[in-house]
Amino acid sequence: MSLLGMMEQFKLDPESMKGYTPEQMASVQARYAEAIQVVVDSLEAPVGLTPKEVIWTLNKAKLYRYKPTRPPEARHPIPLLLVYALINKPFIFDLVPGRSFIEYMVDQGFDMYLLDWGAPGPEDWGISFDDYVTEYLTRAVRKVLRTSGVAEISMLGYCLGATLAVIYAGLYPDAPLRNLILLTAPLDFSTSPDGSMAMWLEEERLDVDRVLSAFGNVPGELIRLWAKLLKPAENFVGAYVNVWKSLDDEQAVRGWQAINRWVEDVIPFAGAAFRQFVVEYVRGNELIQGQHEVQGRQVDPANIRAALLNIVAQYDHLVAPSQASSIMGLVSSEDKELRIIPSTHVGIMASSRARYKLWPELVEWLAPRSA
Repeated sequence: MSLLGMMEQFKLDPESMKGYTPEQMASVQARYAEAIQVVVDSLEAPVGLTPKEVIWTLNKAKLYRYKPTRPPEARHPIPLLLVYALINKPFIFDLVPGRSFIEYMVDQGFDMYLLDWGAPGPEDWGISFDDYVTEYLTRAVRKVLRTSGVAEISMLGYCLGATLAVIYAGLYPDAPLRNLILLTAPLDFSTSPDGSMAMWLEEERLDVDRVLSAFGNVPGELIRLWAKLLKPAENFVGAYVNVWKSLDDEQAVRGWQAINRWVEDVIPFAGAAFRQFVVEYVRGNELIQGQHEVQGRQVDPANIRAALLNIVAQYDHLVAPSQASSIMGLVSSEDKELRIIPSTHVGIMASSRARYKLWPELVEWLAPRSA
């Protein structure tokens, strides 16, 4: 949404203010101005503040390692690599101090890495989903292994990052993967319930060739609009009502600004990757059926042998629970668990409750498997 569009959410209705005293009018107008400033400032909210260093780059992608806060003897030996979606910026893992998953995990003694895909430019339209796995993710994993000095890693994939993680694990049966955590993973499109993101990608609703012919890469603005239209009342009005209610809580305002910056700052989807996701993964449902091939090799969920924790958001409006959970019966992992969390697609990681719900559960599961 444009800045003008955001401001419209707070437009004062003169009719609703009839009967207000001048003092009340002045108070409402001052609060209106304050809310507008909060929204404006959110577009440049400070995010991603946990100390880190870049240890590897390829094209637009960067691999970060986060600086430990515990001495070596108090850390878990097996590193954790975070893999996020291709269409949003990964600072949802590191919003603000106190609401940063990465900060929390570093303090719990985990050796944390993050693969940031970067924003594709017009010259990157030909990068496919498979390329992100074979050319980027595999090299990032090797760099994590060399840097940490261990033989195996843990991987956490969130949203489309979980799809990429499944392709990686299903393509390479001997991958150095000890633990795999999937978070709201879009994998099974045998059904596309109304209200899930896949409904916009059905053949009768979207002409992929026409979109890519017009844009090359799918613009972030279009992706953001698709997501918001799934819950228009909540996304176009409700979010700004929450700002109004929280103006007197500085911590809540900072958290809202960080999340709003993430929501508004959507990056383009590389054209070839978008085409492959829509045609092969969603419409063809190749991944979950074990029919997808990369460079002549089958991506088989049965190749996944790592300890698996699959986390599904019960109220997810982007990835339906049915689209994320069915993989449990296809993997070869002996140690596997499905957890359904009463949360939303974004709230499961970024809400103020995540620190007291999901994050401790992840530590409880991952710590004994990272020794």
